[in-house]
Amino acid sequence: MSEPMDRDFDALRRAMQDNYEQPEGPARNARAEQLLTEAEKLNIPLAVIEALGHQLKVYNYSSEKDRMFVPFARLLRMWDERPEDFDEYEIHSLHWVFKWVSSGMLGQPHIPLASIEKWLGEMEHRYRLAGHSERAVRAAEFTVAREVGDLGRAERAYTAWLAADRDRMADCHACELHDQGGWRAERGADAEALELWRPVLEGEYTCAHEPHAVLASSLLPLLRLGRTDEARAHHLRGFRLVRPMESMRGAYADHVEFCVLSGNEARALELLAERPSYFTDSGEPRSRMDFLAVVALLADRLTSLGLGTRTVPGPAGRTWTAGELAAHARVEALSLAGRFDARNGTTRVSERIRRRMDRQPLVERLPLGVRASVRTGAATAPVRSAPAPGADAEPELPALLAEARRLSASLHPESVAAWAAVAEAVGAAGAVGERELTPRDRAEMTDHEAMGLGPEGVEVFARAAELYEDAGDPGEALAARARGAYALALSGRSEEALAAVSEPYELVLTLFAEGTTGLPQAASVLVGRARILLQRVHEAAATNGLNGVSDGGSKASAAARSAARELLALAGPGAGDDLLVASRAAEAQAMLGELAALSGDAEKAAELLTRASEAFVAAGVPWFAVEYEARLTGLARQLGDAEAAERAARAALEHGAPFMEAVGQAQLHLQLAEILGATGRFGPAADHALEASHWADEGGESATLGAWARHQLGGFLLRQERWAEAAEILESALAELSADTHGDEAIVQTRWWLGDCLTELGEHREAAEHWLRAADIARRWPEQQDHATLAHLAAEALGHAGLLAEAELAYERAGDLWATLGNVHGLVRSLRARAWLAVRGQDGGGLEDAGGSEVSEGAGADVARELMGRAVLACEAGVAGDGDAARASLVAELAHTHRQFGDLVARSVPEDAADDAIRAVFEEALGHFTQAVSGFLSLGEDAVHDWTGALLAAGWMEADLERPGEAVGRARAVLDAYAHAADEVVVARVAEAERLLRAAGGG
Repeated sequence: MSEPMDRDFDALRRAMQDNYEQPEGPARNARAEQLLTEAEKLNIPLAVIEALGHQLKVYNYSSEKDRMFVPFARLLRMWDERPEDFDEYEIHSLHWVFKWVSSGMLGQPHIPLASIEKWLGEMEHRYRLAGHSERAVRAAEFTVAREVGDLGRAERAYTAWLAADRDRMADCHACELHDQGGWRAERGADAEALELWRPVLEGEYTCAHEPHAVLASSLLPLLRLGRTDEARAHHLRGFRLVRPMESMRGAYADHVEFCVLSGNEARALELLAERPSYFTDSGEPRSRMDFLAVVALLADRLTSLGLGTRTVPGPAGRTWTAGELAAHARVEALSLAGRFDARNGTTRVSERIRRRMDRQPLVERLPLGVRASVRTGAATAPVRSAPAPGADAEPELPALLAEARRLSASLHPESVAAWAAVAEAVGAAGAVGERELTPRDRAEMTDHEAMGLGPEGVEVFARAAELYEDAGDPGEALAARARGAYALALSGRSEEALAAVSEPYELVLTLFAEGTTGLPQAASVLVGRARILLQRVHEAAATNGLNGVSDGGSKASAAARSAARELLALAGPGAGDDLLVASRAAEAQAMLGELAALSGDAEKAAELLTRASEAFVAAGVPWFAVEYEARLTGLARQLGDAEAAERAARAALEHGAPFMEAVGQAQLHLQLAEILGATGRFGPAADHALEASHWADEGGESATLGAWARHQLGGFLLRQERWAEAAEILESALAELSADTHGDEAIVQTRWWLGDCLTELGEHREAAEHWLRAADIARRWPEQQDHATLAHLAAEALGHAGLLAEAELAYERAGDLWATLGNVHGLVRSLRARAWLAVRGQDGGGLEDAGGSEVSEGAGADVARELMGRAVLACEAGVAGDGDAARASLVAELAHTHRQFGDLVARSVPEDAADDAIRAVFEEALGHFTQAVSGFLSLGEDAVHDWTGALLAAGWMEADLERPGEAVGRARAVLDAYAHAADEVVVARVAEAERLLRAAGGG
């Protein structure tokens, strides 16, 4: 080939490589077609062969798989006519894609089964001629037999596949294990399937589409086995991999199905909305059929939940309700299945699709941690309605009354709901129902109605008091009036409330002294008065801050304390087995604890709240302890008692879980997560943060408490190095975090963590974006350490992403900040990094000098030397100016700088340099290596590996300068240093020293 033609062919190859690295989809396919046209103009057969292979590859990994048969047929014809035009790589590629074509044919129902069988025979014949193992052929035969439902043939082919030798034509380990595990799962052996998939899931075997597909395939087996934590992790990790890959519609459908079957219908809807083209892309009918099947599954599920009229994502061109989409998707999926069955001569595909569409949820609720911007129903708070006695029939009024009395006698949180059921039954029965109620029943029913109204129940409490009077219970009437007064206080009218409770307070003490009312009624009035007085203290604290009550002598706090002590003196000694009196005594202890906390005595408060919580539990009313256990959690954290804080938080969750509203659940789970995280137990902390995010969403607090819980959850996952899961959660949190609600620090930390995750996942450009955006926020802060660190991290990521000019600017920004902060280490490292960027810029351009002009090849080396020189000077100035404590670390930094300076200089020799010039450069490099050796040696044992590394670098340079004696001496010094040690670094250093000895003639 002529030189210009060579250059054109090289340019074509680069263009094909660039195109292959673009996202999957029609744009990449169209570019492949253009490149084939350009290849045909070169009049080079191999160029056309490579362009056809490129076109076939991009078609296979896209939604247009049906288009790959034409370029393959042309390639095969060219091979049959002129095999000498193919080089070794293209011969291998031609045989490799036989497998793609055979599986691709199975996915096209218009291709007859006879043609597929004929193609399978052709593949077997050509593989045999080429000397390949039959492993790939038997794998292809297994796929055909599995498709048509010939299970006997499938098992025989499966056995032969595994028995055949692996060779260059066998699928990669990851893809083979995916198919093998899929077969075992299909045959009902979920645990066996997961064990087969384990090497892929753990990263031992990977490829362009694995573990993506295995993660998706593992979701249902994991749910069926009850391994829900793994299923959640596989969804978060796997969907992140599948999302950008257009060709993986089948795996995408697996993730949608997982969401439907795990109680995450809202998440499933969001996934549908992300991929509108999946409803209609027709290039691969098989994956479209599977996608439509899970669409029908989701839409049917929504309809069964009463959401059939809800608007949902669907095929473009019209608006869809869930009910309409369910019918449409089912018809389309079964139509495609029917076409496959007609081709195959069986009913296997239709049966499989029907089973898939009719699956029932496997898990009622599996929190995922990610936000759902749409809701599929009302919040699922754990509060239960009053249990109905008897079987399925509606209970009669006497049964409802008995249950209400039982619950109210036990002070159960569901007593309000139980009396509401009584009221509903009475209303339905009319006059008959009224006659079945005693005056006492009507009083209790009204009293509980008022309790359910909270601050709005003042008038209803007054009516209850009248009914108690009519029932002949003046003490309970006074208690109802006291409850009404407290309702006034809750509505912000505490002075009016205090006046309203004065008369009941005086009267009940008189009645109690006379013996005409009992201790429970007296305690109920006293607790109402004490609550009002405590409410006034809280209001004072809210208005004036804690200073308003911290002296302990303010009128409000003194009155509240006196009232609580009076209540405790009354109820404490006489509690006995009376639940109500015991609970009043416990509440008095809790009030005294709250007052101690408000006055700043955290230790006393913790002691009193502990005593109160224990008293509630001992009395058999643990649900009343929850509020105080939650406060005790915060106090214990304030006191630095992590063990007590954890104990209180766990107790609050245990005692309150069946009765708390969703937001209360979220708050407690989040508190416990933070406690566990602070003590390094990141796994359990993540579990509770996950629960917190779920309950916050259920309680309508997704954008506030939910976003904070996701922020915390992402951090806990990151600390466990679960990078993909953490990234998915943090991105979800970032969508709702706001500076006004959560503060700038939370947003900066979330982006910082995201950058860490994305770096580990190889997404360097995206990591840099998050770090730069976080740096832009941090630059407004008075303390600039975070700003500098983030700028430096962003520079590193930009460099890894190949964005050299942007990386240079970011390093320069970081360096200026490090200099301002007086951080020599940061400044030196930024200068060194810029030097290496300048060297990289020589090869591919991309760097500019201070004037904005592109740095030339020669100038790049000069810029690099100048930057390394500045790094040396900065280190030397730091060593001279710092005290002993900081000097050692700066000596090490200086030694590292000389070591890198030497490497940089040694690599800067031009290819066409004269011997004298080369020798001069090597001498300069050796000088830097020698200074590095000296610096590391001065640091003693702590720097022995760095010292030996520098010694070997100097030794090789001595050998290149034809000084074998010096080279041998340095090699022997390394061997002497490691005479009695052995680890991975030592083994590598010793092996290199021995190579240097041989190269220098020293043995």
